[in-house]
Amino acid sequence: MPQLDTSTWFMMIMSMFMTLFIIFQLKISKHSFFFNPEPMLTGMQKQITPWEMKWTKIYLPLSLLQ
Repeated sequence: MPQLDTSTWFMMIMSMFMTLFIIFQLKISKHSFFFNPEPMLTGMQKQITPWEMKWTKIYLPLSLLQ
């Protein structure tokens, strides 16, 4: 049974890492980032809910006068 030749594995793995590094660097370099980001001031907005528009009351059956 022949032996597995592993002499080229080191060069293959190193070239793979270099290729991945270059690809990621190229992908990251295409993104544009803001140089001086400023916080956005957002005011608290009151949400309108339907039960605030009209008067509602819940009647329990046991609390009704008979």
